[in-house]
Amino acid sequence: MGFFDFGTIFFLVAAVVIFFQLRNVLGRRTGNERPPFDPYTAARTDKDPAQKPENVVSLPRKRLPGEPATDTYAAIDAFAKPDSDLNKGLRTIKDNDPSFEPKSFVDGAKMAYEMIVMAYADGDRKTLKNLLSRDVYEGFVAAIGEREAKAEKIQSSFVGIDKADIVSAEMKGGEAHVTLRIVSELISATRDKGGAVIDGDPETVAEVKDVWTFARDTRSRDPNWKLVATEEED
Repeated sequence: MGFFDFGTIFFLVAAVVIFFQLRNVLGRRTGNERPPFDPYTAARTDKDPAQKPENVVSLPRKRLPGEPATDTYAAIDAFAKPDSDLNKGLRTIKDNDPSFEPKSFVDGAKMAYEMIVMAYADGDRKTLKNLLSRDVYEGFVAAIGEREAKAEKIQSSFVGIDKADIVSAEMKGGEAHVTLRIVSELISATRDKGGAVIDGDPETVAEVKDVWTFARDTRSRDPNWKLVATEEED
C-alpha cells in the first residue's frame, strides 16, 4: 500500500491553497470585465466605421465656413406652395417661432378640435378654459349655461376628422394666427328635460364643416395654442 511522505503532502496542500486563491481572484466579477470575443461582431465592427458605441452622444456640429445652411423652410415648402400667401404666412410664423412646424401643428389642432367639441357637449368648463381664448370661452360658457338652464343635454359621439387644412397663417403683432378648415363626422342630438330629441339625430352621422383659428403669443414661453375664433361653414 503506497503512502505519501511529508514533502508530498506539503506540496499538495500548497497546490490546493494556491488553486483556491486564484479561483477567488479570477472567478470574481468586478463589472469591468471585457465581453467575450465574438469574431462575427468584431468583423462587423472593423468593417463598419460608421458604427458608434452606444454611450456616445452626437452633438450638433458647428457649421463650417462656406457650408450651406440647413433649409429652415423645407417643411413649409413641402406643406404649402412656395411663393403662395399661405407659404409666406407660415414662413413669417417660423421666423418668430423656430419650433413651429405646420404638420405638427395640424396634428395638435385635430386633437384640440375633438377635445373642444366633446367638452362643449359635456359642459366641461375646465377643459374648455385651457383650450380657448377668453372671448371664445365666455361665448361657449354662456351657451352651456343657457342649455343647462333649460335642462337640455347634448348627446354626442365623435366619429373622426376627414380633413384638416391650413387655409391662412399670419402674424398679428407678436401673436401667430393659423386658420384651419376642418371637416369632421359627428353623431349629435340635443334632448330636452323630458328626453325628447329637439335637435340633431342620435342615429345619424353628420358631416360638420368648421373654420377655426388658433393663436399663440410667440413672445411667451407657453407653447400652447388657443382657439380664438370659430365659424361654421355652410
